[in-house]
Amino acid sequence: MTSENTYKVIELVGTSPDGVTKAIENAISRASQTLQHLDWFEVKEIRGYIQDGQVGWYQVKLGLGFRVLDPEELSRD
Repeated sequence: MTSENTYKVIELVGTSPDGVTKAIENAISRASQTLQHLDWFEVKEIRGYIQDGQVGWYQVKLGLGFRVLDPEELSRD
């Protein structure tokens, strides 16, 4: 990775009944199915859904950064 890279940042919300870490992993796993060159993430919000007086679901809003390719890199991928 060089210092001259350009990144695109998108927002995603990952969810899981199994905790914040799993919600983050779910969002990144799903994004990696359709995006390339994922490099980093930033947790922006953590919230949850209460069901019957207990935590039902965790929700984590992420900023997900991926590298914008140079034109000459497009033909290699």
